[in-house]
Amino acid sequence: MESVNSSVSVGEKRSKSGFWLVVLGAALWGVDPLFRIILLESLTSTQIVLLEHIIIALFVAPVLWKNRHELRGLRMRHAVALLFISWGGSAIATILFTMGLANGNLNAVLLLQKLQPLFAIIMARMLLKERLPKNFSLLFPIALFGTYLLTFGFEFPVGHWNDFVQVGSLLSLGAAALWGGSTVMGRLMVGQMKYETVASMRFILALPLLLVISWGEGGIWNLPTGSTAMIAVAVNLFGQALLPGLLSLLVYYKGLTTTKASVATLAELSFPMVGVIINWIVFDIVVTQTQILGFVLIWVALFAISRQGGENAPTL
Repeated sequence: MESVNSSVSVGEKRSKSGFWLVVLGAALWGVDPLFRIILLESLTSTQIVLLEHIIIALFVAPVLWKNRHELRGLRMRHAVALLFISWGGSAIATILFTMGLANGNLNAVLLLQKLQPLFAIIMARMLLKERLPKNFSLLFPIALFGTYLLTFGFEFPVGHWNDFVQVGSLLSLGAAALWGGSTVMGRLMVGQMKYETVASMRFILALPLLLVISWGEGGIWNLPTGSTAMIAVAVNLFGQALLPGLLSLLVYYKGLTTTKASVATLAELSFPMVGVIINWIVFDIVVTQTQILGFVLIWVALFAISRQGGENAPTL
């Protein structure tokens, strides 16, 4: 009996640490604007994503080669999951979201993006048969409301419901569905192979699709000619690829090995919180009292879920 209790205790600790690793990995995505701003002055969104994946692929290719034996015996559902993660979550979703911002009401697109946890929870129930943690029906709306306050405060973001059914909003919904689904597919795959292998496959498999999209887009590669400007672009490109790109995904998938997808998707709400802090510190955008309230609500929900420990442990 003592050994059983010891095993349960270890499982609870791993579940809690995994949850906070997902929080950290998602939080690292919040530093993305620090690098992206300069890059957008010279490159299109597709070109930036393509170059990021090329850089990361060079770093992760040796890892994939070392762990290539893990690819043997994969079933069709695993191949579909990997393609969903790489093509859907790593390539298409980012492009859809960018197109949504360019073709729709900005606030409507951002608000609809907060539906990502809903897609992940529904898919986790359908595909992984996950049971939700206690009080999830209460903690889930609290976390979403906190995210809403971070973004819009107490004001309604749009003046007319038609803003939600325009092309830009539909594109944003597509991105939210793909990102939410990628969380679920990622949880499926880290139960089959090492998290480093999953992260490697995510970036490498996305390369062919990104090459086709970039070629079809026909955008001009408007790189700067001055040496100083080129160095700035290179530094920001490598910084973005390695910090909010590779490092964040490695931490994220490591945490996902012991965290349910339905819980991990709430942990990902650490991303907008970091975005608000970055805007405040770097871009001198003042944090309001309403945003602080939203920050507190999200962390209360995350802390309450993480405290449940072993109940959140995956049962694949």
